[in-house]
Amino acid sequence: MGRARRWLDQGVKVEIFSDVVCPWCYIGHHRMAQAVRAFGGDVEVVHRPFQLDPDGVSNGEPLLTALGRKFGGPDQVARMTGHVAGVAAQDGLELRFDRAVAANTFEAHRLIWLAGRAGRDADMADRLFRAHFTDGLDIGDPATLAKLAAETGVEDTGEGAEQVRAELARARALGVRAVPLFLFEERFAVSGAQPVETLVAALREVEARTKPEEAAGEGCDDGACAV
Repeated sequence: MGRARRWLDQGVKVEIFSDVVCPWCYIGHHRMAQAVRAFGGDVEVVHRPFQLDPDGVSNGEPLLTALGRKFGGPDQVARMTGHVAGVAAQDGLELRFDRAVAANTFEAHRLIWLAGRAGRDADMADRLFRAHFTDGLDIGDPATLAKLAAETGVEDTGEGAEQVRAELARARALGVRAVPLFLFEERFAVSGAQPVETLVAALREVEARTKPEEAAGEGCDDGACAV
């Protein structure tokens, strides 16, 4: 009864594992928001941290320079970034790789965790994505993060580091190796920035698989009554 009762209370639960410097995660984040609206039912979306480069350093280095070191030079990087920017543009997202700054994202994930306590993790994630990919801001810089948190209405109490580390460890334990990854009801996974239609279909399938077969009124079970 526990799983069915949770569904009745909160709808389909979707955990999004992503990193705010991942362009496909930005696209996936945007498409899931559209899918939730198109689905029309109750959906609980929770943002989970993943770090593409946990050892990365925030020192103001242009992202294209960092990508060139990692992926084999400017020509290869230009092809990669041009492709993903084109896909994003079709979704109404502007990716300005020419102004983006390489950054360690741990503190950004901590802000998303803090925002989640007030149900604003989606807003915080969206602002961080835009800051990195469109505004050319260094989302590893403490002053920049403080400004973005204030813009989003998130009070940075300094908490969350331990929780983010635990969630990163959970992602590793679950075998998450690539993002975005959408985990439905802790049982069904969809990987990659899938089309909106695919995500809507996944929500409907999970709803069908997890909701109770019949609606139950108030009553007693297992020899006990809640009164």
